[in-house]
Amino acid sequence: MQAADDTPQGSNPLREQAFSKRAEWLRGLGESSDVVMSSRVRLARNIAGFPFTPQASRIDRTQILEACKHRILGMTTGSASQFMWIDLHRAGREDRNLLVERQLMSRQHAKGKLSTGKGGLEEPRGVAVLVPDERVSIMINEEDHLRIQTIHSGLALGACLAEANELDDMIEAGMDYAYHPRFGYLTACPTNVGTGLRLSVMLHLPALKLTGELDKVKRAANDMGLAVRGFHGEGSESSGEFYQLSNQTTLGKSDEMLLREMEHEIVPRVVGYERHARKNLLSNRKELIEDQISRALGTLRYAKLIKVDEALDLLSLVRLGVLTGILEGITLEQVHGLLLSTQPIHLQKILDEVLTQSQRRAARAAHISATLGSSSKTPDAGPH
Repeated sequence: MQAADDTPQGSNPLREQAFSKRAEWLRGLGESSDVVMSSRVRLARNIAGFPFTPQASRIDRTQILEACKHRILGMTTGSASQFMWIDLHRAGREDRNLLVERQLMSRQHAKGKLSTGKGGLEEPRGVAVLVPDERVSIMINEEDHLRIQTIHSGLALGACLAEANELDDMIEAGMDYAYHPRFGYLTACPTNVGTGLRLSVMLHLPALKLTGELDKVKRAANDMGLAVRGFHGEGSESSGEFYQLSNQTTLGKSDEMLLREMEHEIVPRVVGYERHARKNLLSNRKELIEDQISRALGTLRYAKLIKVDEALDLLSLVRLGVLTGILEGITLEQVHGLLLSTQPIHLQKILDEVLTQSQRRAARAAHISATLGSSSKTPDAGPH
């Protein structure tokens, strides 16, 4: 990996090339990808000798930023991939929000807000993104000094963890982490102390919602100490029945134990529930589900104004229609592309102009209509 040009604004040709590609989490490949959109591993790490980010002075955070930047951009593996570095306190709003929409960093990091409530856009902070496939991003000066994130399509938590651990070892070879022999890695939030590991999956659960079973799954997840969040993670609402499921605590559990619980026990169980619900819908309520999917497709094709959350809700039903064979002539690639291209900053990037909210609604509707067209086949209405 080599250092990429760190020009902060959108004129960076490397950034233009990288972000013109499909995000890794929307490739639609891998194990159980009909239900598990993506798997993500995040490691929280802090540099020894510095206060945690929320208590660190601006001078401390600047020194942390520069030390991490030097270490990350200096790492080499012989791979053709390279890290693209972005100083967020110098980047424009569109650059920051583009990274959030692509699931490469948190909304909190984009705003520069610390957990203490202080901070803002000028807070010294950065993010490194491995391009061109965007499987890796490393946030600097978020809640912890480093947040190492790996993301793969489908159910692939083991592969994500192996890649994250390799990167973690490479970074630690050049700097000392805050570590306690009894408690493990020390973090700003007590729930991350120990391994500092957060395992999460993005799940698409429309059938569980339609059959009224989703609340039971959420309650079971909470009882098992898991967090269920919306499309954009912590603090976001669920849209389109896309949910992020993750462990909440790490102290007292090894990486292997957390991985086994999530990848081999909990997530497969939820996948089984969703698949069973889909079969039930097709067997017992086929006409009703066909009607809802057809209405969603009709709205997407012919509506003149569409809000971003409405687009996610409708695309969720269309994705279900494609996966169940109810819709023909529409591909998952088209649906997944729209999940990203209908987001506000991506939409403006496609049109190459800044739009007001009302203009975005009109442009979003036109973009979806042009993408989906009218070539797909919908269920026959049957005898009148």
